[in-house]
Order: sequence, then structure tokens, then C-alpha cells
Amino acid sequence: MSQAPAQPRDPLGASLALSFAFVFLAAIRLTTPSTPYFDEVHYLPAARELLVSGLYINREHPLLGKEIIALGIAIFGDEPLGWRIFPLIAGGITLFASMRAMWFASLSRFSTLSFGVLMATGFMLFVQSRIAMLDIFMAAFIAIAAWQFAGAIREPETGRRRLIATGIALGCAMASKWNAIPLAVMPGIAFFIARLSAGRRRLLTSKRGIPVPGISLLEAFAWLGVVPLAVYAATFIPAESFRDTPFATHGLVAFHREMLALQTQVLQPHPYQSTWPEWVLDLRAIWYLYEPVDGAQRGILLLGNPLTMLLGLPALGWCAWTGWLRRDWARLGVVIGYLASLGLWLVADKSVQFYYHYFLPSFFLLGALALALDALAEAGRRKLSLGVLAASIAIFVYFYPILSAAPLENAQSFLNWAWLEGWR
Repeated sequence: MSQAPAQPRDPLGASLALSFAFVFLAAIRLTTPSTPYFDEVHYLPAARELLVSGLYINREHPLLGKEIIALGIAIFGDEPLGWRIFPLIAGGITLFASMRAMWFASLSRFSTLSFGVLMATGFMLFVQSRIAMLDIFMAAFIAIAAWQFAGAIREPETGRRRLIATGIALGCAMASKWNAIPLAVMPGIAFFIARLSAGRRRLLTSKRGIPVPGISLLEAFAWLGVVPLAVYAATFIPAESFRDTPFATHGLVAFHREMLALQTQVLQPHPYQSTWPEWVLDLRAIWYLYEPVDGAQRGILLLGNPLTMLLGLPALGWCAWTGWLRRDWARLGVVIGYLASLGLWLVADKSVQFYYHYFLPSFFLLGALALALDALAEAGRRKLSLGVLAASIAIFVYFYPILSAAPLENAQSFLNWAWLEGWR
């Protein structure tokens, strides 16, 4: 009698350990610099105004990310720890939730843990976890939504509560930053297409068929459509207390008209502005900090790990091809997520764009690379896959001083890491 195939073991413990190790590493010099740097100069004043129901500033972005920063200030004080503690926590959540999403999507330990290593050493998550910007909160909620949605598909018996959690997380992601919108509509579209392909005669009310048996299309619309919008709207309630706001006088719609106008205004050129082809090829970095501060020359560079950012590109092509041939929804999912999150910036009416807009697309790119490395390992080339992971770690270690605001020797030390002109 043949034995049943061994079930893959859930790497929950290893995922938790990796996430805690990441948070510990990112916490080193978290309060350096001791003064606001880069876009903290915009978001910290906005958070302070929230605490005192003061002026409505930083009007172009939703409120939730600034509300979370304000909570950190209220608990830990208006100082570097208070500014950056919740971004640090959000970074750890992003890493853990992303690994859980990969596990439920692929049921592969190697893919899951490889994804965690690639994200932790991919530079961008590390840097964004150490600064009081909105992007890390958006990323954390998107990762939670992906985890819960993949879990609902993999474990339909938990489908209802997971879809509710998905909807709440999607609403919070959009309420952190509008960059999340293209991804926020994906679960609902995916549910509709999957249920349509199941060929149910009562399309709207039938609870049978993929992607989540037991949940009708109408119910899914409530959890993945209505709930996100309701949660998003609820995050604007504190705006009622602002002075001289369109929200207080004309309501939420007028509030958003002003936000949209500010998002699409023509801005002055910025020395660090870049375009999406430069993001894809890792050609243009941003020095969040490079100056003498806190007793030493220090730098913080936003850049993608040059090895994995480039290896991820053929991995995306491989995922698209093999995912289509094999109807592998994990592989297709990372490709669709990458195209949706990057595609926003191909059509967005925004005159000045920056490399940090590649933050979300980079998650899907690294997810594609993790799936490709798993396939290599399964094909008997495990040493090659492990070699890529080891190289990613080694490059991260080399760049760590200018990712973590470590003391540098002198003002020209940046040349040790500025390999390309666009990294200067």
C-alpha cells in the first residue's frame, strides 16, 4: 500500500523568529538621528496637530498613518522613539504577514522562509521600518490583507472571518496611503472571476465553488467592497475637529476633492525624483540622510538590494509563464500584484515621483524570486538557491552601515556604497 504524501510543515515558528530578529536589528540606532529627517518633516507636524485638534496640514494624504504616528507620540513622547516605534512594529508585522501570505499561497516552507530572508535583506523594508513615514503602515495592512485572503482560500472553514479581516485591512491600507488602491480592489476582482469561472447558475447567491466555498458573491462583496470603504471613511472622523477644513464644512467628498487636487498639482523638480524604469533597474536611490549628526557623519540610503532587485525581474517572467501554463495562482498572484502596484505609476497624474513608490511592487518581485528559488531547489539545485539567499544576506551586511545610520569615517564615505552615479 502506498503511503500518503507527507504534508508540508507550517514554518510558523521560524517565521516568527525571523520577524523578531528583523525587528531587533532594525531597532539598533532607531532614535538616530535625534532630529526629524527626510519626510518626517512633513508627517510629524501633521501628527502633532492631530493630538491638539489643530490645523489641517499635510492635506494630500489620508489620516490613518499620521494617526498611528500621533499615537506613538502620545504614548512615548514627542521624541525619536515616539516618532519611530510604530513604524518599527509595522515593519515586523509586514515581514511576518508577508511570510504567512506566501505560506498559504504556496504551502512551501522553502518559498516562505526564502521570501522572509529576501524581504528582510532587501533594504527597502528595513529602511522604511525606521522612519516615521506613511508607507510602512500601508505595507503592513496590505500584507495582512494578503495573508488573510490567501488563508480564506486555503482554509475555507475560516473563510468568513478571514474575509472580514481582509476587508478591514484593505480599508486601513487605503487610509494610510492611496498607493494601496490598485491592490485593494484585487481580492474582490479575484473572488468574482473565480466564482464566475466555477459556472454557478446562481452567480450572486450560490455559496458553492471556488475561491471560498460557503461564501456567496454577495457576501464577499460586503466583506471585500463595503467594509473597506466603511473602514476607510471611519479613519477620517478625527478630521471633524480640525480647524478650517472642507471636511467640517462640506463633508468627506469635498475633503477628497482637495486631496486629489493636491496629489495632481505640478510640483517643482526634486533632486531625488525618478521614473519607474529607474526603479525597476535599481538605478536611482534616495539619500534620506547624509550629514554630520549626533556626533558623527551618518547616512541612510533608500535603495533596493542590487542583487535581488535584478534577479527578481526574470523570476517575474518565469512566474508569469509557468503560472499560466500550470494555473498556479501563487505565481500568477505575484505577477498581477507587481503589475497592479507598479502600473499605478505609469498612469498617475503626479509630476514628481520617487523610488519609495516602488516599495509595494518590490514585495511582489521578491515573492516571485522566492518562488523561483523554491523551484530551483525542487529541481535539484538547492545549493544555487541557498547561494542566492546567502549573497543577499552578505550584500545587506555590507550596506548595513548606510542603512542604519552607523557612524562613518568622513564626508566622502558614501563612495564606498555609491556604485552607480544614480546612487549618489
